[in-house]
Parts: sequence; structure tokens; C-alpha cells
Amino acid sequence: MGSSSEQLNEPQRRKPLGVRFLGNIKGAPLSFRTCQTIVLVLTFFAYASYHATRKTTSIVKSVLDPETAKLGFAHWPSSYYLRTLHRTEDKRLGSANGWAPFSTADGTALLGDIDVAFLSIYALGMYFAGHLGDRLDLRILLTTGMVGTGLFTALFGAGYWLNIHNFFYFLVVQMIAGLLQSTGWPSVVAVVGNWFGKSKRGLIMGIWNAHTSIGNISGSLIAAALLKYGWGWSFVVPGVIIAVIGLIVFLFLPVSPEVVGVDEDEVLKYNEKNEVAEPLLGGYREEVKEKPVGFMEAWRIPGVAPFALCLFFSKLVAYTFLYWLPFYISHTEIDGKYLSDTTAGTLSTLFDVGGVVGGILAGHISDRLDARAMTAAGFMYCAIPALFFYRIYGGISLYWNIALMFIAGVFVNGPYSLITTAVSADLGTHSSLNGNSRALATVTAIIDGTGSVGAAVGPLLTGYISASSWSAVFTMLMGAALVAGLLLTRLVVAEVSAKIEAKSLSCVAASDLPVSSMVEP
Repeated sequence: MGSSSEQLNEPQRRKPLGVRFLGNIKGAPLSFRTCQTIVLVLTFFAYASYHATRKTTSIVKSVLDPETAKLGFAHWPSSYYLRTLHRTEDKRLGSANGWAPFSTADGTALLGDIDVAFLSIYALGMYFAGHLGDRLDLRILLTTGMVGTGLFTALFGAGYWLNIHNFFYFLVVQMIAGLLQSTGWPSVVAVVGNWFGKSKRGLIMGIWNAHTSIGNISGSLIAAALLKYGWGWSFVVPGVIIAVIGLIVFLFLPVSPEVVGVDEDEVLKYNEKNEVAEPLLGGYREEVKEKPVGFMEAWRIPGVAPFALCLFFSKLVAYTFLYWLPFYISHTEIDGKYLSDTTAGTLSTLFDVGGVVGGILAGHISDRLDARAMTAAGFMYCAIPALFFYRIYGGISLYWNIALMFIAGVFVNGPYSLITTAVSADLGTHSSLNGNSRALATVTAIIDGTGSVGAAVGPLLTGYISASSWSAVFTMLMGAALVAGLLLTRLVVAEVSAKIEAKSLSCVAASDLPVSSMVEP
């Protein structure tokens, strides 16, 4: 990530077939700005498709879990194939009473186990994905991850038609999918970093990071809309979509300016024109022989440990909503009624809409204040009352639920977005590294990998705690938000002290001005 042309593999120097095709049609090489546009669009949709496949599980939970049937929901109509396999209702394991093995008393806990298996392997893979991305063609790595994710997402849904009721089948499929998904984030961050500079990092990456929420929203809408045809389709269609986008990435994604033959002088001119002091995520640099920063050395970079631990608790909250919000909505009485599975899945997308706003807002505020820790901590503290009010007053009416869910999304996803993008980029180019840009991949893996462990813990605990009390789940989430904010206290104090000192110096400088210069003639 940010490797020099000498360190790039031979395949990485070759232009993708799609880029060559566009160049031949145009009759000239693609411009630097055109390539930037291609990179932004492709990486945006690539990672959005990753999140679309992750969101599917949360939508289908209410169909698989037997508790839903007790609330009298109208589920998907069975396919002709299943009806012929099971002529009588008594013989059917997948019916209106849920889908075995999730149609048992501990079905909710089993769904939680699948979530934690997926996220645990994903978190573990994150620690190695950055290392792998430095040594392989990022386009190939990203394509492999996307096509593989599509395949195993579809295999999970295939259990519907193949009449599979073995828990370990679903568990193993999700674990492999989690490993494949871990290639996504380091790859897209590295590619974007090869093309874009540091100017307005928080705002730009806040907007770009909207792919997370856009993916969640599209995944929810697609999965919810397909439930009536059979829950298997809710997995297969997103799987096909990510695989197709993966093939488009293979054909058109230029991983760095070197691939399309952009001259380094053109990149430097672009940086000067846009007032870019340094590459956003380790692009071109003058020193070509830099030693990669070690794992433990990266942990010792000031700010890495606090932000990594903060992201652990921040992702714990965010991913609990990602995996359990549709299930919670369908099991909660709103204005005296229970919503259907499809309606609950569609309604849950408003949390992600709030997440888009929160990510952009957090990035913009942190840019204006030049205070990442203060912004992230402030959002986490605001998330506590937002969660409290959503739990207490979300059932008053549908409008109250929508408004409070949106607000919760703003404050829960804002710091999550900020830390995984702008903060990781800042710390990967920290002044203590003396200009060494080879730390970014490791820093990104540490921060997001640690956060992904929290993302695994949250849904797991929720699977067990929700069986007895949803109020206890929200208490856990509010406690996690509090701890996330407290972990940044030392950094917040340092930022506040620096600003007070800077203001004091400016006041002293102003007081040293001659009196005559401050008096009007």
C-alpha cells in the first residue's frame, strides 16, 4: 500500500483490460482525473456490495427464528420444490414455525453464534489482509474476495432449496465468507490512497465512507423485498451482485497511477494544485526503500491503541444494530402493532441513512476543529441518550421510531466512520514515523481488526441477552458507548490543551502589538 513502482508485482504494472479498451475507444490514454473517478466509483460500489451481503443475515433472522411465528407474522410463500418435498405441514422443518436448526428454543442464540463466527474470522483475517495486500496485486486480491464472498453467500441461501438443516453447514459457510470479506477494506483503502491526496481528508473520506451505509440500505431493501419468494433468494441475489461487481473491478480498476502509465510529475503537479502536502494513504513518495513498520511498533504509535480500543466498543454498538435491528423492530410493539418482516427490514434502513449523515458530519466537524478525538468522543457520548430515548419512546408511534432511529444512526455510525477512515490515515502517517509511509497498512489492520473483534462480541452477546430482555441489550450498548468515549479522554485532553495553548499564544502576540496600532487615528 503505497509501494513504489520497483516493489510492484509485474501483473500490477499492466493495465486492466477494461482500461485498455476505454483507452482504445478514446484514442488516447485515460486522464489522471478520469482514472480517479473510476477508482472512486468502483471502490465505492465494491465495498457497498460487501456490506449488502452482510446485511442479508439480519433481515432473514426473523424468518429463521421460531419466535417470529408466535407473533403471527405472514412469512414467505414456500416454493413448489419445497411443497413437493414436504406434503404435510408436520413433516416440514422449514415452515411458518421457522427453519431448523433455528426452530428450537435456542434458535436466537444459534443465530448469534453464526454472527460471531463470521465476525471473528473476519477480524482475524483483517490482521493479515494488510500484509497480504502489500505483496499481491490489489485488483486480483479484491476480485478474489468479492467473487468468493458472492459464492459463499449464495451457498448459504442454497440451504433453502437443498433443504439443509445442519447447523454446521451454515456455520462453516459463514466462516469462509467472513475470511473472504476481510480482503475488502484494506484493498479499497489502499487503492484510494494511491490516487488521492490529504486535502480535506475527514470530509472526503466521510462522504466516500457512505458506501458502508449505502450497502446496508441496499442489502436490507433487496433482502426484504425477496423474502416473499423464499429466504434463499435474499442471499443468492446479493451474492450474484457482489460477484458481478467483482468482475467489473477486475476489468476496470487501476490500483495505482503506475498501472495506467501516469507520469510521477503529473501526480506531483496535481498535489501542488490541490494543496496536497502528503499522499492521503501513502501514494507516491520520494524515498523508495522504506522498511515496513512492525506489528508491535505500530501499536506504540501515539493514538493507535486508544482509537483501536475505542473502535472495539464503537463497532460493538454499530454491528449489533447491523445484525439485530430488523429483528428487534419486528419483535417490538409500535403503536400497538407488530410490523411484518419486510416492513421491519425496510424501516431499519433509516438507521443507515442516519449513518451516512453522521459519517459526513463527523468528518466535516473534525476537519473544522482539527480534533479527531474530541469529535469521536463527543459523538459517542451523544449516542448514549440517543439509544436510551429510542428504547423508551421508539414504540410510541411509527414516526417517533423513525426519528429516534435516524438520530441514533447519526451518533453511532459517525465515530465509527471517522475512526476507520480519516483517523487511520492520520495515524498511518504520524509524525513519529519520520516520513515512513509504510505503516498505513498495519495501522489500518490494527484499528479495524480490533474494532471487528468488538463487532463480533456485540451480536454474540445480543443473541443471548435478548432472549431475556431487550432493555438489558440497550443497557449494554449504552455502557459500550460510554467506555468508547472514556478511552479517548487522554487524547481529548491533549487536543483541548493544545487549543488553549495556541489561543493563549495568539492573545500574547496580540497584546505585544504597539498601542498606537490598535487606536484609530
